[in-house]
Amino acid sequence: ELRRRVGLVFQTPSPFPFSIYKNMTYALRYYGVKDKKELDRQVKEKLQMAGLYDEVAQELDKSAHKLSGGQQQRLCIARALTVEPEILLLDEPCSALDVKSSSVIEKMLTQLKEKYTIVIVTHNIAQARRISDHVAFLFGGKLIEFAPAKQIFSQPKEEETKAFLEGIYG
Repeated sequence: ELRRRVGLVFQTPSPFPFSIYKNMTYALRYYGVKDKKELDRQVKEKLQMAGLYDEVAQELDKSAHKLSGGQQQRLCIARALTVEPEILLLDEPCSALDVKSSSVIEKMLTQLKEKYTIVIVTHNIAQARRISDHVAFLFGGKLIEFAPAKQIFSQPKEEETKAFLEGIYG
């Protein structure tokens, strides 16, 4: 049940060694969806949400491993969304991507956060500023500060948070 409620996307894209279509329908089939029209609808909807559908619509039978790194990451995010998780966990979703792919993913996440709770682990302060509503700063395995993003970035309350944002350590 927990796996249905939480989607997880790793730092390095990890598409299954199948076609784009089979990647997208894997979890749906696992949970018993067999109707081809429903599978097709879900594939299109989730790939559109990830901003990937227009790029791959004519190539759904293509190996997911032939996609670019940014496309693979968006595929993995779209795949995680197929089971309608309550929470989407992302570990450094743009760390291995170029600026253009990172921008596409940030835009997508900004749209997705209207429907899903998204938790992102990142060391990219600029990215966190652009897309976060709330920020938790953890250091040395401890929660140092949690607050709305605007507050953390403009007036952090804790010295460790301030030092990190100023680049003194981290």
